Amino acid sequence: MSADTLQKAKAARAASFRLAAVDGARKTAVLHRVAALLKERRDSILSENSRDMELARDRNTSPVLVKRLGLNESKIDAMIASVNEVAAMPDPVGTVLLRRELDGDLLLEKVTVPIGVIGIIFESRPDALVQISSLCIKSGNAAILKGGSEAQWSNRALFSVFVDAMREEGPVFDDGLQLVEGREDIRALLALDEYVDLMIPRGSNELVRTIRDNTRIPVLGHADGICHVYVDRQMDVEMAVSVTVDAKCQYPAVCNAVETLLVHEDAASVFLPLVAQRLKAQGVALRGDERTRALIEADEATEEDWQTEYTDLILSIRVVSSLDEAVAHINRYGSHHTDCIVTNDKDAADAFLRRVDSSSVLLNCSTRFADGYRYGLGAEVGISTNRIHARGPVGLEGLLIYKFRLRGNGNLVADYVDGRRHFTHRELP
Repeated sequence: MSADTLQKAKAARAASFRLAAVDGARKTAVLHRVAALLKERRDSILSENSRDMELARDRNTSPVLVKRLGLNESKIDAMIASVNEVAAMPDPVGTVLLRRELDGDLLLEKVTVPIGVIGIIFESRPDALVQISSLCIKSGNAAILKGGSEAQWSNRALFSVFVDAMREEGPVFDDGLQLVEGREDIRALLALDEYVDLMIPRGSNELVRTIRDNTRIPVLGHADGICHVYVDRQMDVEMAVSVTVDAKCQYPAVCNAVETLLVHEDAASVFLPLVAQRLKAQGVALRGDERTRALIEADEATEEDWQTEYTDLILSIRVVSSLDEAVAHINRYGSHHTDCIVTNDKDAADAFLRRVDSSSVLLNCSTRFADGYRYGLGAEVGISTNRIHARGPVGLEGLLIYKFRLRGNGNLVADYVDGRRHFTHRELP
């Protein structure tokens, strides 16, 4: 057990009790100061990121990770906008979800509260530190951040922005964010179920599976991003082509990029030659089943392709005989992340949206929309394919739980058991 990680976890736990009671105005002030410091320190942040990029190239880091690692002017602007958007959101803590009169002088409330201490392990993307930290501050949670070694200098620069902004607002925020860096810190963090309430991994499938297999702490996240676009028999051809190309090519290295294209046999002869031309112009390598290869030039798709998250300019294609076959394929091979149907048939759309078991199911739009910022969540701590607590892009609401508050006036259970008093169970606004 790393003594340093243990002490940081204990400090975060103590801070979490203070942060849970901080009023919304003070949390908003911290976030506005973060946005201002990001703007003031733009050049130094980019300089530290260049340092990471140079080291990554020297280590022959994969191009996908290098792309995720890189920062530029537009990404800094996006960070600032994201922080300001989170700051502008209403304080999510203390929202009354339920008010019920149990008796005339016995009032029950169900209210939102922070989860407590969030452990986040992420790879490559230093902008993830900004998104996560902003959401944790706004939701009143403490956080322990473990970034990848490939982004060490970028993460330190961004972390210092948050620490300085929190320090300026007062000691109530002290120790609310912690940064750990060594590989041994991951193992130490995963063992700290006494202090850490939720783990959120952001990175490779291997990272997510390793965390899930080696901790008793609840884990929120997804191991795979095998996303689909299904082009139905009744559809607008140009829309179908545009949606497919955007879903694959707009940013292929992310978890909500499409990996498999399914095409109804009645649409295949018209649609596939057009979309293949556009995809190949973007440098996409195509892999298809036998029916696909009868219509366009593509390498042979194997069983493994249907189960592969490429995060690259590669797309597998399958021709299906019906919507039922498409849904069955998605529910079998998909990762329950994001899947889309392109159709003009309302009944087909409704059936697809109802039957596909994914955290985001889309109609006539790119899978790339499955994102916390684009969903209006301000930012996201990750995308969850879990079926409990939180699902899909996880923003503020995914970092909250609730508690019951019961206000009485000397009420005794014995009075209700003996029949001297009776519950009213009246719902209140």
